[in-house]
Order: sequence, then C-alpha cells, then structure tokens
Amino acid sequence: MYIRFLQLDETAEDSLFLWGARQTGKSTLLRSLFSNVRRYDLLNSEEFERLFRNPALLREELKNADSRDLVIIDEVQKIPQLLDEVHWLMSNKNIRFVLCGSSARKLIRCGANLLGGRALRTVMYPLVSAEIPDFDLHKAIHNGMLPRHYTANNPHRRLQAYIGDYLNEEIRAEALSRNLLTFTRFMEVAAQCSGEMIVYKNIAQDCGVSANTVKEYFNILEQTMIGYLIPGFRATAKRRAISAPKFYYFDIGIVNYLLKRNKMVQGTEAFGHALEHLIMQEIIAYLGYSHSIEKLAYWRTSGGYEVDCIIGNGSIAIEIKSCDEVKTRHIKGLKAFKEEYPNARLIIVTMDKYKRTMNDVEVFPATVFLTELWKGMIITSSDFSDASRTGNR
Repeated sequence: MYIRFLQLDETAEDSLFLWGARQTGKSTLLRSLFSNVRRYDLLNSEEFERLFRNPALLREELKNADSRDLVIIDEVQKIPQLLDEVHWLMSNKNIRFVLCGSSARKLIRCGANLLGGRALRTVMYPLVSAEIPDFDLHKAIHNGMLPRHYTANNPHRRLQAYIGDYLNEEIRAEALSRNLLTFTRFMEVAAQCSGEMIVYKNIAQDCGVSANTVKEYFNILEQTMIGYLIPGFRATAKRRAISAPKFYYFDIGIVNYLLKRNKMVQGTEAFGHALEHLIMQEIIAYLGYSHSIEKLAYWRTSGGYEVDCIIGNGSIAIEIKSCDEVKTRHIKGLKAFKEEYPNARLIIVTMDKYKRTMNDVEVFPATVFLTELWKGMIITSSDFSDASRTGNR
C-alpha cells in the first residue's frame, strides 16, 4: 500500500469535503487513516436506498453522537439532501464530517447545501512520484498514475473500463445520455489537444457541435475532476502574450488510452508530449497538496516564444523537453521570458543524465526534478519544507 502525502490532519478540528477523480484512492486513504469511525458508504446499495428514501435517518442515528466523533460519508454527491442533515449535525452537535466524492458538480447543479464554508475543500490526485518506492518514470509515462493502473502489466483494459464507467456514471448524470457518442468524440479530440492551446471553434468543427457546447464540455471535465484548464500568463510588457487556456487531462494514462498510444520511444514526439504531461501533472498535485497560494500558468507570445509552466507572478519558469542533451535552441522561450522577468528562476526538465547549469538555466533530469519538487526545493512551501518527509515515504 502506498503512503499518501494527503493525511487529512485538518479533521482534528474541521469538517472537510474530499474530492477527487474516481480511483485516485480516496476510500482506501480514509480506511487507512480512520479505521474506527462511523462510515456511510453510498456505493453500498442498501445504504444508499435507505438514506435516499429517508435522509433524516442520518440525523436520528447521529443525534446522540459525541461532539468529538468523526463521521465519513463516501460518495456524498449521490444523495445531495443528506447535506441538510450534515449541516444541522455540524451546527447543533459539533460533529465533524469527511464528505467524500468524485465531483461537486452534481451538488452545485441541484442547488445542494454546501455548508456555507463550514467544511474545508481538499482534493486528492493520482499517485505522485514521491509516494512510489522505486519510482519508474517510463512506467508512469505509459501506464499513468492511478494506483490500479501504474502497477498493471497492460493497463489498456483497465483504462477502457475507467473511461466507460466515467461516461456511464458522470455523463449520463449530466442528462447527456443522447449525446454520449458526441461526448466520447469530444474526449478524443481533447486528448489530441492535451498540452496545447484550446481553440473552441476548431474543436467544435471536429466534434460537430457548437463552440458553446465545447466550452460546456470542458467545464464538465473540470468539475468532474477529469481535467484542468491552465490559463495563459499575460503579465509581460515587452511581448504580447496569448490568453487562451491549455488543457490537460488529470492523468497521462487517460490520454494514452484515448490516443491509442502504447510503446512510446524516447526521442519521439509522443514521448515528449507524455513527459510534459506527467511533469505538469505532478506540479499541479504539488501545488494542491502544499496548499500553495502560487498560481500556475503557461506563457506564449504572438511571436512564438513559449514556456510550459510559469509559477506565481513570474518567479519560476519551467520548460519541459524530452531530449537527452539540452541545446541552446531548447531554451529560447526561457531566455525570452528572462527579458521580461530578470529575477525569474529558469528551469528546463529533460532526459539529461546529470543535473547541470547552462548559462543561467538549471538543467534537471526529470527524476531529479521530481525528487526536488517534493522536497520543496523547486517551489517553496512550508507544508513540504522538511525534506525528511519525502525521505521517509
């Protein structure tokens, strides 16, 4: 079993929503951290049926609970009405809850009680490199980082089932059952655009729907935790920057399946795209787990200069290349960004054998970058400032 970075220490004092895509390990984490607490699992058909029929049962069953008790409700989005009972129990009995689910979208759409800020919001991501003993970069790039997929000899069938379950459970719940084929086509086109600027009109033409429909589809992917839109960084004066967002699926394995990518050879375009995706995936998880206030963006100018990742207000610029030896041509975007932000830390993540410095650009082998990221040596964070935390995992 993996020891996850997310330890939910906040539950000592607060209730929280724990969101995350399917199979990221939420339920497993809750069982390992809280083995002796009251748990309501709404994936259990009997539990679901009785609470769906009478949500007030929750209040009746917990009315005499101790104020120090912690209660877990798994897949809470399946019965939004339960949140009214949770609100009452939190306000009148001081009971703390962990409310777990794959998406808040259904709760928002139906106007459910989101507890008025009384519960903290926490997101669980797929596995990250620092959670895996003997982390294998190539396995991660090919299999993805969902726990069941990373260890598989051939993750194709598991990924197929994963996408099928997502379409049937999440998308049918969006009243899009008549448009499943269109949405499936959209997911494939979105995979082709992974790591690229989103041009809604072009995607709409490929899918045979309107641009507004495509925007809504991307919104669904984001709110069901399946993807991220990364904004363009515009705070530069010398060059006109592009603001259109980039899109990344939450896990590289999903992209590989949708694009029918199997054995990717280092040095190919496909391998380069996959490496970039994995590194971005880890940076997103790091910023989330460390509760960082730094924002993530990318930078591209109308003149064609581009940097894959900008942290905060230009304090760190990160480019990702799959080459095994960095050349001057690989750092043109970083050097252009340096002209706008002279104090920026410039990093290029590659397949180089050793860490080195090329002029004022730090060259990181990908595995070294990931190790230092999770030790808090790339993006400073008080949550991960103790390097021994990573070493003990």
